[in-house]
Amino acid sequence: MNERILKWLYDIKGAIDEIDGFFENIPRGFEQYKQNIILKRAVLKGIWR
Repeated sequence: MNERILKWLYDIKGAIDEIDGFFENIPRGFEQYKQNIILKRAVLKGIWR
């Protein structure tokens, strides 16, 4: 596989792991996410960094 693609996939995996950490002490559900502005901003920041 192309090295550039592997780097891109590695970065995606890192972002997923980081976002998963935002939910450490928070029930996981869309309703909880939707109602928590801080969590939404953290997830967006993790995606667009």
